Amino acid sequence: MNNLHNNDDRIVILDTETTGINPREGHRIVEIGCVEMINRQLTGRNYHVYVKPMAHGMQMVMEQEVINIHGLTDDFLRDKPVFEQIGQEFVDFIKGARLVIHNAKFDVGFMDHEFSMLPGLPKTADICSITDTLKVAKDEFGSPKTLDYLARFYKVDKLIDRTYHGALIDAQLLAFVYIEMTRKQATLNLQSGDSQAEDANAIRRADINRPKLKVLAATADELIAHENRLAIVAEKGAEPLWKK
Repeated sequence: MNNLHNNDDRIVILDTETTGINPREGHRIVEIGCVEMINRQLTGRNYHVYVKPMAHGMQMVMEQEVINIHGLTDDFLRDKPVFEQIGQEFVDFIKGARLVIHNAKFDVGFMDHEFSMLPGLPKTADICSITDTLKVAKDEFGSPKTLDYLARFYKVDKLIDRTYHGALIDAQLLAFVYIEMTRKQATLNLQSGDSQAEDANAIRRADINRPKLKVLAATADELIAHENRLAIVAEKGAEPLWKK
């Protein structure tokens, strides 16, 4: 279950946010964030959705303590889809992948609880293999380590703004942690003498007669989002190096 590295499989780094800590007490998923990776490379393909939590036909009211963690209010979730509306598309995205999750018991427990309430949806382990980086960290460091600890240890904690612990934000951070966790194994694979590994990672020269690369300019919306991000960085007292 916790084989950390296989260079050729499709990996989905996954995280969820919930209304509480125990699905057996009726708590539900309110956010799902997934990041796709193939051959240790981020593909740019993500799955992200907010979910309105329901109980007895009514929207659940979350404790303020929970809202303080993920920043998702009852009002924000009011017009979001219920799990029944997104369950199949979520299954379609993760099916056949190896899931990389920090504290997989928690997330998979909630996923299986949600799946069990809808006809025809499988258990997570029936359609995915699962790697729990919490257990991997225990093997590596001698005790379980939080995602925050691992991000600091591997020096990737500054790559993501984590004012709140959003599912997609945490999945993106875990993706960077995973890349660093598997870097040593990737190096060992290159030195193993495996001819297939050597061929796959050999230097390949580009054809000088190849077509010119297509340049994709940023859209207006992307430029606005970029400026907004720079403004947030500036408010925190930092100045991006690329503007100097």
